[in-house]
Parts: sequence; structure tokens; C-alpha cells
Amino acid sequence: MIRPILKYGAPELETPCQPVTNFDRDLEAVAVDMLETMYAAPGIGLAAPQVGVTIRLLVIDLSAGQEQGHQILLANPEIVEEQGSQREEEGCLSIPGFTAPLTRPLWVKVRGQNLKGDPVELTGKELLARALCHEIDHLDGILYFDRISVFKRDSIKRRIRKLIKAGEW
Repeated sequence: MIRPILKYGAPELETPCQPVTNFDRDLEAVAVDMLETMYAAPGIGLAAPQVGVTIRLLVIDLSAGQEQGHQILLANPEIVEEQGSQREEEGCLSIPGFTAPLTRPLWVKVRGQNLKGDPVELTGKELLARALCHEIDHLDGILYFDRISVFKRDSIKRRIRKLIKAGEW
């Protein structure tokens, strides 16, 4: 089921999420909904709070659904190691139409759990490292523009306020 993606201004997006404690069919259903929602957007990553569920769950597929076996579904992820840096334009499905250059680690190691609750460890470099950092930020109540310059962030927020006032957000 495709769920609505919350936009900037929704309190769920700025609230740190609760750990996943129930690894059951409900969790699997949320993950499947998140994948469908992400593909429909279209996007390459989505965190549970973006669909109004405040648990520590993320999904990523760098192929955007074009290739089998590239889906990452991760509960309770945490970055345990990072190296290097990369600076690229970054956007967000919850802040559509806006991007900003942002520095992220070039490589990360992440620990979490799969949908059955089993421990998982994975590494990502370049785009995968960026996506993991971005989605984990969402789980901590952090939006990408919280990490950019105050000037650029304020500029984006002003433009969003105008869109809200015009009924277009």
C-alpha cells in the first residue's frame, strides 16, 4: 500500500524514533508499504517517520526498483564507523523540489537488525553511504537541511512558507 509521504512541517519528521522491539508481520507490512511508497515517489531511500511511523526502520534501494536483490530493509540502524568525505547535492522526498550541497562520509559501517530481529552489519560507500546517513538522520529527527548553512536553510524554509501560504505544500 502506498502511503502519503509527510512533508517538512510534520512533527513526526523532527521527532527521534523509538527502537523497533516487535519483529512481526506488522513490521514487515510497514516495510513493504515503505518500499512501494519509495518506488512510487520515486526515490532510493525512505525512513519510517516519513510515512508517519515513528520507529527506527529504513528502506533503501539504489536501483530504485529496477534490479532485484538491491533492497536494504534495516531496523535500529546505527553508524559505527565512517571514513572520508564526499560533497554532493542532496534532496529529500519530504522536502520535494529542494536540494543543497551537503558533506557526508564517503564510507560507513552500519549495524542494525533485519526484519526478523537478527543482527546485520553492512558497509556502504559513495551513494549508499550518503543514503544510509540521510535515512538514519531521519530516524534521529534530523532533516538534511539541518546540516547545511544557516543561510541556505533559511532560504529553503522561506520558499516553503510561501508555498504553504499559497496552498501548494
